[in-house]
Amino acid sequence: MKRYQLLIDGEWRDPISGHWTPNINPANTDDVIGEFASAGVEDVNAAVEAAKRAFPGWRATPMVRRGDILHKAANLLEARLEEVAQAMTREEGKTLPEARGETARGVAILRYFAGEASQPDGEVYPTAASNRMLFTRREPIGVVGMITPWNFPVAIPLWKVAPALVYGNTVLLKAAELTPLTAWHIADVLNQAGLPRGVLNLVTGSGRVAGTALVNHPDVKAISFTGSNVVGRGIQQKMFERGGKAQLEMGGKNPVVVLDDANLDVAVEMVTRGAMKSTGQKCTATSRVFVQKGIFKRFSDALIEKVKGLRVGDGMSADTYLGPAVSRDQQQTVLEYLEIGRKEGAKVGAGGTALSGGIFDKGYYVQPTVFLDADVKSRLMQEEIFGPVVALAPVDDLDSAIEAANSVPYGLSASIISQDIGKIMRFIDGIQAGLVHVNDETAGAEPQVPFGGFKESSSHSREQGKAAREFYTQIKTVYLDYPA
Repeated sequence: MKRYQLLIDGEWRDPISGHWTPNINPANTDDVIGEFASAGVEDVNAAVEAAKRAFPGWRATPMVRRGDILHKAANLLEARLEEVAQAMTREEGKTLPEARGETARGVAILRYFAGEASQPDGEVYPTAASNRMLFTRREPIGVVGMITPWNFPVAIPLWKVAPALVYGNTVLLKAAELTPLTAWHIADVLNQAGLPRGVLNLVTGSGRVAGTALVNHPDVKAISFTGSNVVGRGIQQKMFERGGKAQLEMGGKNPVVVLDDANLDVAVEMVTRGAMKSTGQKCTATSRVFVQKGIFKRFSDALIEKVKGLRVGDGMSADTYLGPAVSRDQQQTVLEYLEIGRKEGAKVGAGGTALSGGIFDKGYYVQPTVFLDADVKSRLMQEEIFGPVVALAPVDDLDSAIEAANSVPYGLSASIISQDIGKIMRFIDGIQAGLVHVNDETAGAEPQVPFGGFKESSSHSREQGKAAREFYTQIKTVYLDYPA
């Protein structure tokens, strides 16, 4: 069985810890993809030291040259797109078309930030002095740690790593334990593109050991994290205590509002895609739907019919719409919420159980599920599930829909399905979410615009687009008086 090593100081190395972990296909647990290094504290320390040594040279590398390396990495990733997509489907479970799309998105992210290397990195200001130039420039922070999740194992690491690198930082990527092969490909592509030794380091293994060691290391100046609220707030507190920076993207409980003037075909399609694609394992997945009472039955009947016809199976099969949960633990979490929903009085319109028999006995499968008439204040409607589960509730009008949609601690993404531009604009004004979609699903983001949420969904910073430089750079203001 092939073993995959850690990337430290430009070399692939066995873990000092001596520990290796098998990587299992969640669609078929008989399929062991490989053994991956489980980094210990010593491995993380070695990677941070390598990044620290590499920082002065990388900082001094012209920004355009940094961009050239990202552009080359984009080409290399594009050349192995199918290989990476298949690796993602095997280890994460999402369908192969979705994996191809995400890998292509990774290519686009690299190209976008390669282009940012040619953009202005400062500003010139007017001054009260006649013999002075007053300007700012942006400079890198230093060693930056990335702790990334398993649900988007190409896109999320790259939208963190690419801006960090192009702005002159050195990086330690602590990849998700469940998707190490995809992370290995990302690191390999960037390494082959010509990054100097130590500029990018990859460690795989548990968050409890490797992630904690990364956060605790005093030479790590900033941490960018995507994951749970509990872990994220702990990271934020730890970084704050030592004067470091923390960027957090965390949970979501994303609503769709369907008004009585909506195109029902569009509404059903968008809710189905938003809730069920990627097995609902997205922070931007549709979780709650508020439908005006006059069309509630027509909409719910159509959605239930649509969801009952979805094909569940191995993501490598061409006719699969949604694959397995990523792990047994995640499957059990979803099943527990299905039981919670029933006990709270919500009605099961479709799904509601695990799948068994044949291929389903070898993987972590759950039926795509629709709940009806859920209480807005119930756990089903308030807590993030991260599975193929959507709950519907009737509402009187737009105002009550906005009130219900805003009644959770999260504020990541939201959508409205309507043809009334006035009501659409009222929704945009009133909804507490960092991302707003109109006549579209709640999931989906483009690399050139800011990404992030309100309330407990983020640390109020933003990723992607030009907003990324706010986290990965610091501003130096220069008063340049002309020599006498």
